[in-house]
Amino acid sequence: MGNDGSADGAGATRTVDGGSGRGSSSSGAAAGRRTRRVRMTGKERREQLLDVGRALFAERGFEGTSVEEIAHHAGVSKPVVYEHFGGKEGLYAVVVDREMRSLLEMVTSALTGGHPRELLEQAAFALLDYIEQSTDGFRILVRDSPVAQSTGTFASLISDIATQVEDILGLEFKQRGFDPKLAPMYAQALVGMVALTGQWWLDVRSPQKADVAAHLVNLAWNGLSGLEPRPRLIGHRKS
Repeated sequence: MGNDGSADGAGATRTVDGGSGRGSSSSGAAAGRRTRRVRMTGKERREQLLDVGRALFAERGFEGTSVEEIAHHAGVSKPVVYEHFGGKEGLYAVVVDREMRSLLEMVTSALTGGHPRELLEQAAFALLDYIEQSTDGFRILVRDSPVAQSTGTFASLISDIATQVEDILGLEFKQRGFDPKLAPMYAQALVGMVALTGQWWLDVRSPQKADVAAHLVNLAWNGLSGLEPRPRLIGHRKS
């Protein structure tokens, strides 16, 4: 058992430059190059597996990624992955949890107050910044989660972020004579609009980030500024 608690036969080491190992007449220097290994602590190995898993989940999705592939890209054997995470599901859960916390922290720290329209700008930029800086992370979050995964879905992501802004909306509604009990619904609608637009922008990356934010706020703010206290349906259907 190595320092990383692994069972990969080489302890806390992995081969960096493998070579064929044929023949016994190779020089000591050449053999050293072929068998040179890098030692990792348990924490370092865990972080390495998380980085490898994150990249593969972003590229291929949960179902398209196997433990064998994770182990291969990390240069370890399958038991090492099971030792640290209990399997692919455990590794995926940690990756998703980290991405959720990272995005929520970005949104929360971005909402620094000021004019309500500026708050909308801050929220839009926070999500677009995250997409730009953590593209792999966002790809993982917007993919379908495993059936057994109860958290970390795109819907739960929107809900968590909406919770951060519904109190702000509630205060604005109250000041303007609207029903503050409707703030959670409007928060879901506004955050959903930004998140889905961000999902589209993830691949097209056009127009530029600032322009996307400006147009999102234009739609949201001008829609909110003309909000009716008691909206009515004009069609025949009433229920």
